[in-house]
Amino acid sequence: MSSLLVTCKSKSGASQHYVPAVLLGGWAGDVVLVAPGDPVPPLEGFRGLLLTGGDDIHPSNWDPGEAPHETAEPDPSRDALEIPLVRRAWELGLPILGICRGEQVLNVALGGSLVQDIPSHYHCETARHQIGSSSLPPQLAHPVTVDPASRLRTLVGADEVEVNSRHHQAVLRLAPVLKAVAWHPPTARDGQPLIEGVEALDPGRWVVGVQWHPENLVAMDHPAAAAALGIFRGFAGALQDRP
Repeated sequence: MSSLLVTCKSKSGASQHYVPAVLLGGWAGDVVLVAPGDPVPPLEGFRGLLLTGGDDIHPSNWDPGEAPHETAEPDPSRDALEIPLVRRAWELGLPILGICRGEQVLNVALGGSLVQDIPSHYHCETARHQIGSSSLPPQLAHPVTVDPASRLRTLVGADEVEVNSRHHQAVLRLAPVLKAVAWHPPTARDGQPLIEGVEALDPGRWVVGVQWHPENLVAMDHPAAAAALGIFRGFAGALQDRP
């Protein structure tokens, strides 16, 4: 069994939150953490790629003429690390799991764009999608609706799941190779609800992105924990099945 590559800003944070969730999901192989400034190992030696949460993606990655929103906190060093890794992982057909920023960078790397600021774009209150932090006990923010025909539905085990929420960017234009599979219908503009989950159009590819933080929910005494753990179990299974 080879290794899982995990991109992050803070290795200590990834070790505290993401690695335990992956192991709880059943992954028994090595986990290699890589942050901006680290040598990047070739993906040919890995079973899959996990993209963790973090700061914003710079809009120049989807539109050179779009300026950062006044609320944005871009992390160009992570953009430079992760966007090429996503594209190479896609070329190799590796399983990919993107969480929060990870879902966003997955979409951008494969040709999509983002809403830079949810409150100003959707005209909703700031607190709707920005509740709590990774250093506090998880707080469930709202339900998301899941496509009953999707891989994500199989993972979480329900058509609607309660999630936590700590983001102000979100998927806008979908990458051509991805499809939306989860939404928050109360947050909408022009009849289009906020996208909360994506996956590969090709059912033969295990590529999933979620806007919430399931790594913080797996230990909760709540049905949301089972849904969150299902994501990591599915990812671990995909890693193990990789030739």
